[in-house]
Amino acid sequence: MTVEHPVVARNLRKTFGTTEAVRGIDFDVLHGECYGFLGPNGAGKTTTMRMIGCVSPLTSGSLRVFGLDTSKSMREIKQRLGVVPQEANLDEELPVEENLTVYARFFNIPSNVAVARAREQLNFMELTEKRMAKVSELSGGMRRRLLVSRAMMNEPDLLILDEPTTGLDPQARHLVWDKLFGLKRRGVTQIVTTHYMDEAQELCDRVAIMDQGRIIDEGTPQDLIQKHIGREVLEVRVTEPMRSQILAFSLSMAKGHDSFRDLLVLYTDEAERILEKIKSSDVNTDYTLVRRSTLEDVFLKLTGRRLTE
Repeated sequence: MTVEHPVVARNLRKTFGTTEAVRGIDFDVLHGECYGFLGPNGAGKTTTMRMIGCVSPLTSGSLRVFGLDTSKSMREIKQRLGVVPQEANLDEELPVEENLTVYARFFNIPSNVAVARAREQLNFMELTEKRMAKVSELSGGMRRRLLVSRAMMNEPDLLILDEPTTGLDPQARHLVWDKLFGLKRRGVTQIVTTHYMDEAQELCDRVAIMDQGRIIDEGTPQDLIQKHIGREVLEVRVTEPMRSQILAFSLSMAKGHDSFRDLLVLYTDEAERILEKIKSSDVNTDYTLVRRSTLEDVFLKLTGRRLTE
């Protein structure tokens, strides 16, 4: 018997009046993986997540979660979901542990089980010492970890995380990453949206890059990097006439290029070879840098460097 993937979407669409926020996308989320949605503001990421979470009904197409139709089985699906929202919606006045045990009532979890589970989650998220503190006394990083703890109280089959580390300092971000890695090792399927490309590259098994309501490419971070960028990026600060000269002898060795500010950026598997040609030519450069390519390079190449709202 074939087991259906946790999430299957086909020609999924969502409109708000005359605005088409999601324009016919297809994707599958596999058991036990961390799947990421990346895209600029307004790309349709959060709208897609809200449809998966049965918060916003789809306009057309099909969306199945745990093999169930999201239009018909919202209650059954929500019972198996854990959701970490972008904005913290914890009860500021309740103690940390009570935030979890009160939340457990929505899932009809017996009080003794809820207390035991809350303490287990607080221990896992390194919040045990704060269990009697009020939420208002917690740092931003602690609040994000508490949100993840709360989302795990019903032992969900799917964890939805909307920008889980927004606003955190680097140390707090990495601690949250460690905990999400731990959940993945436990077999918890995760769907993440994030504006941090390094976060997606670290956490996600596969990512879908969205722009203007469409998925423009999907794959593992490394496959996308190799497909669109290559192993390396060569940055050259050079005047416009010299830029054309570099492109003339380098394009056969590059997968593409970009120009912004006073930089020429070449995507390639042969950065050192191109650099040698530049040095042996009569091109004058103020600055050159060879670096490893990243998912951020892919993101900017596919979605552009424009600012969208």
